[in-house]
Amino acid sequence: MYAASREASSRAREALRAALTGSDTVAATTGSELFAVVAVLDDQRSLRVALADKSVSSSARAELAERVFGGKISVATQAVLTTAVAQDWSRTRDLVDTLVLLGQEALLRAAADRGRIDAVEDELFRLGRIVEDNPALEQALSDHGRPVATRRELLKGLLTGKVEDVTIQLAEQAVARTHTNSIGEAIDHLSDLAASLRDQIVAHVRAAVELTSPQREQLASSLQRIYDKPVTVHVQVDPSLLAGVVVRVGDDLIDGSAVGRLQRLRQSLA
Repeated sequence: MYAASREASSRAREALRAALTGSDTVAATTGSELFAVVAVLDDQRSLRVALADKSVSSSARAELAERVFGGKISVATQAVLTTAVAQDWSRTRDLVDTLVLLGQEALLRAAADRGRIDAVEDELFRLGRIVEDNPALEQALSDHGRPVATRRELLKGLLTGKVEDVTIQLAEQAVARTHTNSIGEAIDHLSDLAASLRDQIVAHVRAAVELTSPQREQLASSLQRIYDKPVTVHVQVDPSLLAGVVVRVGDDLIDGSAVGRLQRLRQSLA
């Protein structure tokens, strides 16, 4: 985002924090309704352009949002939306992307209020691995030749009764709005967002064999010393590594696998 949109996004997030002062029900409703608003904006280009048009006064944009959505969404959601559209955005897309982020944060806040955010984070990580390891599933969820409703129903059929409702809502929305084949990456982003709301960072670990609980704890402790922040460790078993682990934290990659060591040895010999 450019500077104007970053400032606008910051103010919108402040409005969300102010709105979510009630129960977890308020957060859950706000998140769901923000996703519904985004669905409308995705379908109506003229409306989303009008709500982000800097040549129109902020009060006029807020009034337009009230006319379109007033009475259809809760007071809390309307307050967040009004604040968001009243800001000056560098690009229309930045407004919509921020509303998506606010919806995600609201739903994750609801999960946190219920003491279930750890479960949601873990479910999202595992779902990302399932999609990543199943190209046919990823293709089906990414196929824009299929109606969005069909792709969402496919995902919902896989998850209903097995994961938290918040996990389903977040994953469905990711499938509906992801415009590339990187559904797994979009779901990983949600897992990382859940960790960040708990003031933690995520380490994505590929290990040749399943790590024991003490090994996971030791790895998390070592990474915490490196990054000076609590670390959540998500482990995926990958026998092709032969031995050792590969750790990714953000853009950092630590390759301690046997395959990685062999590759470095070949490079040094060459």
